[in-house]
Amino acid sequence: MNSLPLRPVAADVAVAPQLGPEHMAELARMGFRSVVNNRPDHEHGPGQPEHAAIQAAAQAAGLEYRFLPVSGGYQTPEQIEAMAKLLDELPRPLLMFCRSGARSTNLFLQACQFD
Repeated sequence: MNSLPLRPVAADVAVAPQLGPEHMAELARMGFRSVVNNRPDHEHGPGQPEHAAIQAAAQAAGLEYRFLPVSGGYQTPEQIEAMAKLLDELPRPLLMFCRSGARSTNLFLQACQFD
């Protein structure tokens, strides 16, 4: 049973609030093939999982993992282009996450419009 707060933004892309290493195996069991972490390390102090630990757990679960940290208030054209490239190259279904899921959603929508 899915215990993660996932929200679909496309047929094969979903977003979520902060996830940790302990969630990666469940994502793989759910059928996800890739994870993109959009939250910078140490964004709000201690207690936030480090991306290296999440990456190790994702890879151990057989997931592709990318770290593309972006600000909650503004994503640069370069970051949007980088996300567009990840959307093109990573196997799907794909899960993006940040603190609340909002910046991942915004980044996804902007990347889909990138020319």
